[in-house]
Amino acid sequence: MTRPASPWIAILALYAAGLGAAGQFSKMAVILPQLGQSYPEAGAMLGFLVSLLSLLGVTLGLVAGILVARIGFRRTLIGALVLGAAISLVQSLLPPLPAMLALRVIEGGTHLAIVVAAPTLIAQVAPDPVRPAALTLWGTFFGVAFAVTALVGVPVAQQYGPGPLFAAHGGWMAAMALLLLRLVPADRPMARSDPPLTPRGVLRRHGEIYRSPFLSAPAWGWLFYTLTFVAVLAVWPPLLPPRAGTLVASLAPLAAIAVSMTLGVALLRRWRAIRVVLLGFALAAGLALLLPLAPHSAAPAIALFATLGLVQGASFTAIAQLNQTAESRALANGALAQMGNLGNMLGTPLMLAVLGLSGVLGMTAVIAACYGAAVLTHLALDRARRRQRP
Repeated sequence: MTRPASPWIAILALYAAGLGAAGQFSKMAVILPQLGQSYPEAGAMLGFLVSLLSLLGVTLGLVAGILVARIGFRRTLIGALVLGAAISLVQSLLPPLPAMLALRVIEGGTHLAIVVAAPTLIAQVAPDPVRPAALTLWGTFFGVAFAVTALVGVPVAQQYGPGPLFAAHGGWMAAMALLLLRLVPADRPMARSDPPLTPRGVLRRHGEIYRSPFLSAPAWGWLFYTLTFVAVLAVWPPLLPPRAGTLVASLAPLAAIAVSMTLGVALLRRWRAIRVVLLGFALAAGLALLLPLAPHSAAPAIALFATLGLVQGASFTAIAQLNQTAESRALANGALAQMGNLGNMLGTPLMLAVLGLSGVLGMTAVIAACYGAAVLTHLALDRARRRQRP
């Protein structure tokens, strides 16, 4: 197999596979009204069509990192894309709700495999000078996929129902599998003597990985990031006047992506990734406290999300900087996926509960406290790394 002349060809193909993985969330999340029409008997169960993927990520995120490192990154990625494509094509037939929920559980496994293997491969194929920019680009995959699905997928689902959207997603996943089969080099054969995975062994590995200040640091920061990102995007716009709320909902994610790909990339050329993450969290903590001071304006919330753009890309770059082998990067990506799913699952209920108990001031204080806790956690882990280095 001849590798492409520019590493960016493979990097962009891996990013496109990431868009397919994010599409596994967005294809359901943005068309819930249309899904409700297709499954009128679902009631409250309809929300599980979205959340089942997060639940699986919470329980198996780190296991996915362990398995991907054992099975092989390219092999895992291609297999997950092919299986994900088949699942989407079956979903396009709109099977009965119990079958659709079961398919979502299996699909959650393919999602985890992709979000662990793809960024690990990006770090592997990207030369040192372009690796920060490549991983910063990867950090935008979720926001871009949601924006594209909302722009293109919602009109399709409104006119033709969910089936064609699911079929198109399946076609995208299959096309990425064929493309990456040609672009990504085969996994290197490695002599292994890994012990079999047992429940006790998996728990022990969790403890080892989360105690490591190298493997776990990006994941701990990502937990605080995901606790607030989707939650604030869901809870804050309805508290504003309609026009300001619409501006926040539409522009805030784009502001995060724009800052990540411009200022974030520029800073990563000069600073270590953890320093960029710390700057993003510190600025976000200050801006969170300003939210109640401008109750009719979209500007503070958009500025808050813009600073979170620094956290977005730099967290993935930190995985590559702190961990030098592909296996350790896979474990770190698995931990980040686990903490990210935990944050996404808990964030919105937490913010709604705090808002109900203590109002806007209490909620914004909790948001600022999350970012402050992220700063303190990263500083503590940095000290731990300095003690462990010779």
